[in-house]
Amino acid sequence: MSHLQEPFADSASWAHRLDPRGKVLAAGLFAVLMAAARTYAAALAGLALALILLALARLPWKKVGARLLVVNGFIIFLWLVLPLTYPGETVWRPGPLAVSREGLIYTGLITLKSNAIMIAIIALIATQQVNTLGQALQQLRLPSKLCHLLLFTYRYLHVFELEFQRLVQALKIRGFKAGTNLHTYRTYANLAAMLLVHSFDRADRVYRAMLCRGFKGKFYSLRTFSWQSRDLVFGLLSLLALAGLLYLEWRGAGSL
Repeated sequence: MSHLQEPFADSASWAHRLDPRGKVLAAGLFAVLMAAARTYAAALAGLALALILLALARLPWKKVGARLLVVNGFIIFLWLVLPLTYPGETVWRPGPLAVSREGLIYTGLITLKSNAIMIAIIALIATQQVNTLGQALQQLRLPSKLCHLLLFTYRYLHVFELEFQRLVQALKIRGFKAGTNLHTYRTYANLAAMLLVHSFDRADRVYRAMLCRGFKGKFYSLRTFSWQSRDLVFGLLSLLALAGLLYLEWRGAGSL
């Protein structure tokens, strides 16, 4: 039975040894600040901080680059659309189209911020197991239903994948061949419906089994978190870094 891969969770770097609650808070504040940033100074500084975190986490650059390629694959579409549709001063006119200076600046800012957020999340969030992340979110007083949803999704996503593969295999045994016709579309719609029904049935059976075992809406774990001196240092450095980003954003406000 296959499981979801966690290629960045197993290591002994400084970032891996930090308390997961502190990493979640730092990553969340950093992502919010980067998403709201409107100056290149703050975006470049945020990208530099994210790269520093990545270096401290000692993660394999090739695997990180592969995940960044996925993110930047969507950003490429922004480069194809925003400079042509964003109003502003025209800097290049390829035929009937017009590329605006403001559109290029705005798209570049989005590129920097997106990569900074993604790198920081990999360095801080992906360096811990999903089970640990769920426990940390629960101790941070996030809604219990949200934490349960995360843990159950992680636990049973591969089960639904196996169920999907079983249904596809059953279609192949019956001679189904995909094509661009109404029969194919109807078959895929029925496949999605069957997967949804089976998922609902599995969830109901799991819930009833948990109730039989005394589940009362809370997960208990033998693992406990405790703040160490390195967590205090990380927290202070994070606050200073975030304050520096806020200062750069305030100082360059209105430059975009």
